[in-house]
Amino acid sequence: MPDNRILLGQIAGAFGVHGDVRLKSFCAAPEAIVDYTPLTREDGTEVATIVLTGQAKGALVVRMDGVATKEQADALRGVGLYAPRDRLPQLGDDEFYHADLIGLEVVDTGGAVLGRIKAVQNNGADDLLEVHGPGLKTSALVPFTRAVVPTVDLSAGRVIVDPPGGLFD
Repeated sequence: MPDNRILLGQIAGAFGVHGDVRLKSFCAAPEAIVDYTPLTREDGTEVATIVLTGQAKGALVVRMDGVATKEQADALRGVGLYAPRDRLPQLGDDEFYHADLIGLEVVDTGGAVLGRIKAVQNNGADDLLEVHGPGLKTSALVPFTRAVVPTVDLSAGRVIVDPPGGLFD
């Protein structure tokens, strides 16, 4: 995908037998994803119409172009839906699109490199930065709060963290 696209949602599979799709929206207001159509699937296929038909556990239930059967919906499980960055709203200070954070270098308050942001996850309360780096057996999950991440410098391509003790040991 071109770098000017932002992931807005991901298909979670079929809902029922008539081609409805469970869609996990990454928008602040999940239903707002329909406002950004047309969207583009990872393979470049355009999805011109998304109609919200209900909600299911943790997802929206929608009808989409080109999906008429349960089998077609299930075949799309895991497929991301993207919108061009220029169609998304400008963010305020201290707000970031996840796509802008992924790949940033992570340094501690002393300047030591801890790794890079691999992903941004949400645990229901706060976002977590998944940091992968040298010397880490597994990724470290850093709470994305002002206390732990006091500085995000997109122009320098890095974030400064003040990690709780033991997080990177």
